[in-house]
Amino acid sequence: MGQPITVDVVADVVCPWCYLGWRRVKSALAARPDLEPIVIWRPYQLDPSLPEEGVDRAAYMAGKFKDQTRLKAVHKALQEAGAEEGIDFAFDRIALSPNTSAAHRLIRWARGAAVQDAVVEGLFAAYFEEGRDIGDPVVLGQIAKAAGMDEVAVLQLLSEGADKDVIAQQHAMAVQGGVTGVPVAIFAGKVAVVGAESPENLQKAIDQALL
Repeated sequence: MGQPITVDVVADVVCPWCYLGWRRVKSALAARPDLEPIVIWRPYQLDPSLPEEGVDRAAYMAGKFKDQTRLKAVHKALQEAGAEEGIDFAFDRIALSPNTSAAHRLIRWARGAAVQDAVVEGLFAAYFEEGRDIGDPVVLGQIAKAAGMDEVAVLQLLSEGADKDVIAQQHAMAVQGGVTGVPVAIFAGKVAVVGAESPENLQKAIDQALL
């Protein structure tokens, strides 16, 4: 058994830098077989005001990025960086920008079922590589099932609105704690790294946290 280290990842599943950051954190941890990481997903919503059914992504992004050339450059940089971590970003496939409350709730339940990593990976891949609507309960149920969870139980919880208030509270806590952009990785509750830093820089942060 390795030395335990908690790794809190504050992130949102519709944030491409968070997908990249999540993979880079895992790469950094994989390079340290002497450690036993306890990775905990901490929900953050880039836009909690979005309706549950989502909005048209092209129009939404056009509102956020007045300069479409800049958006294309950002997407290109992400695709190049993503390829290094085994991510195949397919931005042109994404039709909707969903509200991510339901996805965060699924991750919360997945942690209780010890399949957090599989569900987070499933959500990121579904959205960024397959262009699926991760605000849709049916899609969330399929991701849950693929990770080994009880699909019917997940659909029931989603339909009941279970833990909606918990996600809202945790998002509010992150904002009150000073989080203005994600991802943020916090190692051993001591050292925080903001942004999708390289695995090498993350390893330095891990070393610092273990001092």
